[in-house]
Amino acid sequence: MIDKKRLLSDFEGVQENLAKRFLDPALLEILKTKLIAYKAKKQELEQAQEFQNKSSKLFFSYKNDPTKAQELKNALEANKAKIATLTTHTNTLEEDLDALLHTIPNLLDPITPFGKDETQNVEIKRVLTPKTFDFKPREHHELAQENGWIEFERGVKIAQSRFSVLRKEGALLSRALLNFMLDYNYKAGFEIVSPPILVNSKTLFGTGQLPKFQEDLFKVQEEDLFLIPTSEVSLTNLYADEILSVEELPILMTACTPCFRKEAGSAGKDTRGIIRQHQFDKVELVAITHPKESDAIQAKMLETASGILSALGLPHRFVQLCGGDIGFSASNTVDIEVWLPGQNCYREISSVSNTRDFQARRAKIRYKENKKNAFVHTLNGSSLAVGRTLVALMENHQEKDGSIKIPEVLLPYLPRKL
Repeated sequence: MIDKKRLLSDFEGVQENLAKRFLDPALLEILKTKLIAYKAKKQELEQAQEFQNKSSKLFFSYKNDPTKAQELKNALEANKAKIATLTTHTNTLEEDLDALLHTIPNLLDPITPFGKDETQNVEIKRVLTPKTFDFKPREHHELAQENGWIEFERGVKIAQSRFSVLRKEGALLSRALLNFMLDYNYKAGFEIVSPPILVNSKTLFGTGQLPKFQEDLFKVQEEDLFLIPTSEVSLTNLYADEILSVEELPILMTACTPCFRKEAGSAGKDTRGIIRQHQFDKVELVAITHPKESDAIQAKMLETASGILSALGLPHRFVQLCGGDIGFSASNTVDIEVWLPGQNCYREISSVSNTRDFQARRAKIRYKENKKNAFVHTLNGSSLAVGRTLVALMENHQEKDGSIKIPEVLLPYLPRKL
């Protein structure tokens, strides 16, 4: 959540920053109106409280003047009733303001470029050169069916569209990939954690999925439980409502969990294959850091995700997301896009975001330094989406006969040579 003190002291600056996200200007005007009303009522309350405190000290000087003492008593009683009314009004206005603030996205870093959509994201660099094929490379869904690695129809039969079943070498490689990723992340300094995949609404509020994105979530009926869209939710909120010592920072974690998304608004997109599924495995990186360390930690997370792709021989590029394409909680985001020769384009496979103190304010995650409490910075990133990595592996390492060459780093994770 945006710092309310910053809103009060620099609303114009906040308004200018949020305009780079192309928010509805009317929403910002409503926010301004609510802020002005809250600020005015709060000042009125503070003035009444100040009068009460100062006037209460006058009783001693009126001990020999009963008339003035009674007048003061009457004035204080009336003011006390006024304070009670103002407190109720101020709290109501603050709750109303907070309800709107909960739907307002994070402020953007200066490094986040201006732009309306993904076409205006900025490429930073490329890693590895795409292979030149002497044949027309197939897309992964074609390769999957030829090799019997993925069953699409049976996934739909037992569930619905956007579900699939991994079989044979496809299932073995998926398991090998997630174990390789976890080992790689562990060696890079990230603790392996196995968190719940069902969480409550407070937890989803902490990382920004609720209340704004409830339509993307799968909810358990008659329970305050939701399937996680990413283990970022579980890992970050492990420290909700806690005050950490500065010596505990940074906290670096990695986890592999199933993730569940309704993909609301994605009708017609990536309907073939496993690029966009309702259920998928993902290895996540999460960091809880001192504010001074968060930029360096973000670079470390990007290096870790990129290192996995390089070890697998998968060409990729880094892209800085613009204001019109960045996520709700992020202050700046760098996507890693992997090359898919079957589609002849780069596709997102990782997204590493620094949320600054936005999630920490919502989840109330703080640290103590020099006897003072302050909000931590939280970061999250895919390292990597297992299904999309399998897709990239199939397309980049395909042979003319449709077979797939397995990267050597995965061979120790397989029960037999493929």
